[in-house]
Amino acid sequence: MNTDPSAKGEKRAFLGARTPFHGGGLRNGALATLLLGASIVIGSGNLADFDSALVGYTFACLFATFGIVYRYTVWLSKPPTRMYWRRGFQVFFSPARWRRLGRPRLLVGALWSKIVAQDFILRRGGVRWAAHMLIAWGCVLAAAVTFPLVFGWLHFEQGAITPHPSYHVIFFNLRVVEIPLGGGLAWFIFHALVVSAFMVISGVMLAMWRRMREGGALAVQRFGRDFLPLILLFAVSITGLMLWVSYEWLHGYYYSVSAHIHAFTVIGTLIYLPFGKLFHVFQRPASIGITFYKAAGAQGEQAVCPVTAEPFAPALQVEDLSIVLTEVGFDYAARDGRGPAWNRLSPRGRRMGIARAHAAAAKKRSPSWPA
Repeated sequence: MNTDPSAKGEKRAFLGARTPFHGGGLRNGALATLLLGASIVIGSGNLADFDSALVGYTFACLFATFGIVYRYTVWLSKPPTRMYWRRGFQVFFSPARWRRLGRPRLLVGALWSKIVAQDFILRRGGVRWAAHMLIAWGCVLAAAVTFPLVFGWLHFEQGAITPHPSYHVIFFNLRVVEIPLGGGLAWFIFHALVVSAFMVISGVMLAMWRRMREGGALAVQRFGRDFLPLILLFAVSITGLMLWVSYEWLHGYYYSVSAHIHAFTVIGTLIYLPFGKLFHVFQRPASIGITFYKAAGAQGEQAVCPVTAEPFAPALQVEDLSIVLTEVGFDYAARDGRGPAWNRLSPRGRRMGIARAHAAAAKKRSPSWPA
């Protein structure tokens, strides 16, 4: 096996100089940040509906946007990820494979399995799945309410006063719906962050309980990678509940202190997003493309092992693997140039090849070794 050292840790060129920064990541991150800033100005009616008290949250969101897009661009530039990404789109937008794969049904199934129900986690344990579902959907609910409010995209205006008091929901300067104050929908909208906080706290407690009891988790977990994200989510949720308790039952006492503590935890979590484990939230949708890629490979031509003469994997994936290995600087071709490349052998074929090599070596050392 040969390796090419130049393929490892190659630095990107930016503005004519060799730097450790990724030029495409800087460009895409800056563009995404500018687009978000422009949407805040437009969506809030030229900042007329923007609450200046939330400017700290806004700048943290802009920073997080730049960091997330930058890291996502770097992630997509890696040869294996780039191959999965490209093939996933090719399969998805191929008219011929649309009919053969049953794309609408496959897409709905992938969305349900990978995003909504997350049953891939359920197969690893019920407690793990329950904790992840509570945290994931609690965060989604909180984000769906918090970000539009912070950016000034969403606000409420008084509607009818009598006979049934109501509020108008204004989104991006458009009146979306009128909701009666006494209904269940109004209660849920005004208490969505409270509900999401209880969901996240419950999920974090389940996750902590599992991590402190399972031997497998105890053996590999690290504070910065596994516990810090849970601590941040717990801190954001519990300080958010402190605000609710203050205005609901304490007549606003300690609200200012609680608001500053909550702002500190939220801004810290937003800044942490591009760097830690929570970044996988933005990677997860890419698994839908992998589902299409695997389905296309399973229905396509199968690669045949040159040793066993048996099909063992989709030919598309074997060829793509060969391309990726070359891009990252690995060469699994036979040293004498006569045998097949190692990555084109099935697992059984590799075992047979190793056994034959051992037998040949033993025969060379001892001519009496049985053939």
